[in-house]
Amino acid sequence: MLEKFTKNLIPLAIVISALLIAGAFIYIELGKGKEENSGILSPQEAAEKAINYINENQDSFNLQGQTVYFVSATEENSVYKFRLKIGEAEYDSYVTRDGKVLFPSGIDLEPAPASNQEETPGEIQKSDQPDVKLFVMSYCPYGLQAQKMFLPVYDLLKEKAQMGVYFVNYIMHEKQEIDENLKQYCIQKEENGKYYSYLSCFVKEGDSESCLTEAKIDKAKLTACVSETDADYDITEQYNDKSTWLNGSFPKFDVQSDLNEQYGVQGSPTVVINDKVVNVSPRSPEKFKEVICQAFNSPPEECSQVLSDAAFSSGFGLEASSSGSGGSCE
Repeated sequence: MLEKFTKNLIPLAIVISALLIAGAFIYIELGKGKEENSGILSPQEAAEKAINYINENQDSFNLQGQTVYFVSATEENSVYKFRLKIGEAEYDSYVTRDGKVLFPSGIDLEPAPASNQEETPGEIQKSDQPDVKLFVMSYCPYGLQAQKMFLPVYDLLKEKAQMGVYFVNYIMHEKQEIDENLKQYCIQKEENGKYYSYLSCFVKEGDSESCLTEAKIDKAKLTACVSETDADYDITEQYNDKSTWLNGSFPKFDVQSDLNEQYGVQGSPTVVINDKVVNVSPRSPEKFKEVICQAFNSPPEECSQVLSDAAFSSGFGLEASSSGSGGSCE
């Protein structure tokens, strides 16, 4: 059994560095002296408990006044994997499902199996008019990062390729994500010509109401579509019934579930080009354009135009990323 460190807790940054260098697997007991909780928590509840503990013990973690923020959480190998943010840097950590033991990092002891889902750009099937689908969760920080990558390329290639934004068939960011997914789905359905104006506004600050006004969306038409779509797919009904949630943790969003199943979508963001899931790294407009242009039988002249090769930061805002690009909500 690994030794438990309950005193002189190792600063988080040092722990992560040590793990990368030495391959150690160190864990810290949470909640000593606090009320015991033997129940199983949701991924977000356990992660937030861990993050609250870290923030409440700033000196022990040598954070020097920096606040730790929650990004996302999911179940992985009988524990919860969660992503936290300190300043501009993001890290993956782990916590037990009862929220009692924090693992600052982990070592995968088994090699990753070969996957035929993620295709390299060179393996994309070519066509005269590539079909490009971006699957996101509307409040996923990495989905927002990918949408900011998507928008300049859409403006460039919208007449040459079929490009669209779609939604992952479950949510990870509370009821607000269901509401926003429904809004964006219905804007595309009812007033598709205004959708990208709305999205260009939304990714800046997440202010949906002002973006609806800015994009001149017909709110009566939108409200009717949202209500009808919600009823057709039992979205709110399933949200209120936790027995229907995916893995007991994630409310379902079945509006485009058929496409999710067809392409094996497993998180936000997922890029599908000509029916193949592809990796885009870094998530810059220029890299995204290059990947799409490789999918043309005869690349159009727009492919010679150079876009920004800087990835945007995750989350809202148009700042360039200072910590690279990558990560997903899954």
